[in-house]
Amino acid sequence: MNLEFRHLRTIKTIHDAGGLARAADILHITQSALSHQVRGLEDQAGVDLFVRRSKPLRLSAAGMRLLRLAEQILPEIDAVEADFKALRDGRAGRLHIAIECHACFDWLFPVLEQFRRAWPEVDIDIRAGLAFNALPALAREEVDLVISSDPVQMAGVAFNPLFDYSPTFIASINSPLAAKPWIAAEDFIGQTLITYPVDRARSDVFSMVLTPAKVEPRAHRQVELTAVILMLVAAGRGVAVLPDWVLREVRYKPDYVTRPVTPGGLRKTLYAATREEDVAEGFMAHFLHLARTVPLALQQG
Repeated sequence: MNLEFRHLRTIKTIHDAGGLARAADILHITQSALSHQVRGLEDQAGVDLFVRRSKPLRLSAAGMRLLRLAEQILPEIDAVEADFKALRDGRAGRLHIAIECHACFDWLFPVLEQFRRAWPEVDIDIRAGLAFNALPALAREEVDLVISSDPVQMAGVAFNPLFDYSPTFIASINSPLAAKPWIAAEDFIGQTLITYPVDRARSDVFSMVLTPAKVEPRAHRQVELTAVILMLVAAGRGVAVLPDWVLREVRYKPDYVTRPVTPGGLRKTLYAATREEDVAEGFMAHFLHLARTVPLALQQG
């Protein structure tokens, strides 16, 4: 039996309309053409699909079986067609994000909150498990955007600059370093340095300060959560260097002191890596716009 979607639509429309004439109008075909289609379907099935002596026209047991199939399948087909139309119109898509930056959640969630309201049909996800393999996952199309502060040359990948930030020193107000106007590499020698659990090459304080100066802290402790890092710092259990957007709410609290690292402070740029062909997508362009503006507002308090 060569059953097509149009056959299912025909059966359901005749059932809902209660007769061939009304169904033909709904389907925008002649009643003769509709009758011919029904006869052809019955010839294929080898059974009658309608009880023709009834008024209004009523489905037979075989016709009811096809109706149940139509009610299962047609909504799924309609949903797929709507999804495809939304994709063609630029209203839908996928934005799966991988993050090479533990502290980025502080500004990313406010960005996503605004984004989802503007693009409710875009599938959003954060692929936390890909943090250490994010760029290869982007090339394999497992994710669509990677937040990174370390741009590299990759064929077909665009590193879109978002905003500059300042890796900033934070310590307990009781730390002897609180009296200093700025922090030098040598000041870390006697300190327990608390960082996120990333390789030293991807840690701002190591890559920009300690490694070039060939300086080692007294101890190095890795902590996953920003809130725990701040708690340990306030308790005098160590010092940290964190992005300035993380410190916007604690820099004026009495438990902490913040200082620039080096006399002029540190500056670094955060990027959103995307596939080159995706940059022009409407929803992607809007996400990049939000990711450039919302964090700046947070940095300014």
